[in-house]
Amino acid sequence: MGKNMLKIKEVAELLNVSYDTLRRWDKSGKLKSIRPVPGAHRHYHEEDVHSILHDIFGEAKKWISQAIPTEPPACCYCPDSPFFQYQLNKFETDLQLLPDLQNEFSLIVSTVGEIGNNSFDHNIGSWPDIRGVFFGYDLNKRKAALADRGQGILKTLKRVKPELQNDQDALYTAFTETITGRAPEQRGNGLKFVKMVITEISQSIPIQLSFQSGRAALLLEKSNKALNIKKTNDSVKGCLALISF
Repeated sequence: MGKNMLKIKEVAELLNVSYDTLRRWDKSGKLKSIRPVPGAHRHYHEEDVHSILHDIFGEAKKWISQAIPTEPPACCYCPDSPFFQYQLNKFETDLQLLPDLQNEFSLIVSTVGEIGNNSFDHNIGSWPDIRGVFFGYDLNKRKAALADRGQGILKTLKRVKPELQNDQDALYTAFTETITGRAPEQRGNGLKFVKMVITEISQSIPIQLSFQSGRAALLLEKSNKALNIKKTNDSVKGCLALISF
């Protein structure tokens, strides 16, 4: 068994449930177990247990809001782009197992991939504290969360558009204009593509995005091209995203 596997006893103690409950969850698909050979003891993927134990978006926001920086839980930490791609591939494989997402899984993966890659592309060599991104998902709740403790949209885009005054203007620019924070490049970025995927491409199961950077937040939904960007009471380091599907 790999080091990221947990025994049924450990899972029962973590979730404060009985063995019978775990067996029922296994049968229903809520929390699937792994058995290397028939009749062997049940083991569980640590990340699957983590998704049951915690609200994945709450965990992402908690991490990005920490005053004293620490690395995210191992199951949700992508320290570099290659590891993020590895986790993204796993996410894609898991999505394809859901029958009702056969026509939508590639759009969901593209949305998550663009947001995660955007974090790495615009913070190369300039992470303020913890490099990398938080990436976790819960297929039972149909949610994926991403967060980074990077420079944020405003600081990134002011390199090539110094007239930007606040987080709201920066967020609008990031989702609508062909611009990049990697001077002197002048090509489109992933967030504009994300907006197109969510608001313009036909979907049988709508994809929704909640995105925040600094004190600005927006919600993207199907067939709603208008960007309703609001100033928030709280401020986050870097970027925070929740994709619901």
